Amino acid sequence: MNLLDIFAWVVLIVLIVSTAGVVVFLAMLPGVIATRRAHPWAQAVTVAGWITLFLGFALWPLVLIWAYVDVPRVGKAEDVR
Repeated sequence: MNLLDIFAWVVLIVLIVSTAGVVVFLAMLPGVIATRRAHPWAQAVTVAGWITLFLGFALWPLVLIWAYVDVPRVGKAEDVR
């Protein structure tokens, strides 16, 4: 094995590890956002983010939108009047 082969293996390993890191980060992102925004269903958003990991991120944009949606609470409507 020459130096070029070793370099190619190192590049391949770095690409695989970085791709796995990005996938895990994207799966965690909706749950982290929902938790920071005090979403009432933050745990459900977190689980949905991880489930989309196994579905190929097909529903991931919907989960991300769900993390940002503010659910109106009963007290909010009464405070406006």
